[in-house]
Amino acid sequence: MSAPLWTGDKLIAALGAKPEGAVPPVVTGASIDTRTLEPGDIFFAITGEARNGHDFVRGALEKGAALAVIDEAHAGEFEGAGALAVVPDVLKAMEHAGAARRAALKAGIVAVTGSVGKTGTKEALRLVLSRQGKTHAPIASYNNHWGVPLTLVRTPADVAYGVYEIGMNSPGEILPLARMVRPQVSIITTIAPVHLAAFASLEGIAEEKAGVFWELEKGGTAIINADIPQSELLRDIARSGPAGQIVTFGESPDADVRLISCALKADMSTVEARVLGQSVTYKLGSPGKHIVLNSLAVLAAVQALGADLALAALALGDLKPPAGRGARQTLQAPGGRFTLLDESYNGNPASMRAAIENLGRLPVEGRGRRIAVLGDMLELGPSGGELHKGLAEPLAANGIDKVFACGPLMKELYESLPSAMRGAYAPASGALEPLVLDAIRTGDVVTVKGSLGSRMGPIVKALLARFPAVPADD
Repeated sequence: MSAPLWTGDKLIAALGAKPEGAVPPVVTGASIDTRTLEPGDIFFAITGEARNGHDFVRGALEKGAALAVIDEAHAGEFEGAGALAVVPDVLKAMEHAGAARRAALKAGIVAVTGSVGKTGTKEALRLVLSRQGKTHAPIASYNNHWGVPLTLVRTPADVAYGVYEIGMNSPGEILPLARMVRPQVSIITTIAPVHLAAFASLEGIAEEKAGVFWELEKGGTAIINADIPQSELLRDIARSGPAGQIVTFGESPDADVRLISCALKADMSTVEARVLGQSVTYKLGSPGKHIVLNSLAVLAAVQALGADLALAALALGDLKPPAGRGARQTLQAPGGRFTLLDESYNGNPASMRAAIENLGRLPVEGRGRRIAVLGDMLELGPSGGELHKGLAEPLAANGIDKVFACGPLMKELYESLPSAMRGAYAPASGALEPLVLDAIRTGDVVTVKGSLGSRMGPIVKALLARFPAVPADD
């Protein structure tokens, strides 16, 4: 059995709940999804955009949930079903429990936000800090109004470090999430044209992201990208809040954590940096210039937390890109192999360019080609068409041989490409999928990328289903 996460009585008190049935002595986990729920978990019946969690309460209890949190409006439906915690609002109760756990923590707490690179930076922090003490971070991109409180509820009371990712789609979302986390260190990775449909300008995005600085613990550290046009704006906001220290990172000569040099290779990078006066040289197991720059923010956070900088730099050699964010596999095609880079989780102008640059660095074999399979980048507002067409330049500069595209916005890019670069176009990913599968040949290197709503993930799954993976040591 897993170690206790909460005692039942403390959890009931933190939820502000009325218990019905026997309160469990301990709870070992927390879940909002019966598909991944483990025996001993607390189940929160939150209402989402598509489903009402109360429809799954009985299934959760039958699967071994120690306790189900339900709202007063549904309480009559579950009389005698098992251990229940009845509250006025399930999401609010989860927030209360998350706040209670945060108040009890004696850990070093880091919040990570930014237009691009949040999840990768969070994973890098998880890696380097876990080598120095018990560390908790969300298992996926749990960075929204339910993901942040759920991650706090799941945080063990005895962790040495907690890392929390904070995201947004529209104005007013960052501040309340940062208020739950109450970080000692806050990172803004970068500001980029993402969610422009909801914001009038990049400065508006920067001001929203800076909510992570307003909610710093007094005397905490604000970590800011020195290379972006909004850097001074972010510094001004940080100076106006509770931050006791502002640390900048990047290639800028005046950055506090400065990139001196890097060698970018297909599967890793080597980095020389100056971290607040200390020279540090390290390997980075995940490729890409954007990963190199975000690793500087990671080291800045390590230093701010008082952790061991040398151990952290050493750990970065073991960093690997996660599924959907650059994970690489070698697959067996008829007559030989090809390489697949899964970038299907999300897409925006900055991350799309980074993925194209990575694809350009990878060598092809024989008659192989560099192939970009691209879906629409969403939530870009009126400038969406031009931002898509703007990808033609990096595609050409990085030697991309063929582009397969889907979606109405990507059609604008596709039609602007030279005919030799056009692989195929389809209105949606489902129609593009067979065209991609039939085009693959030995020696190819294939990147699949687009916004989550463009549904590029199924193309990756189809490639993995048709072409068997080659063992790593083969």
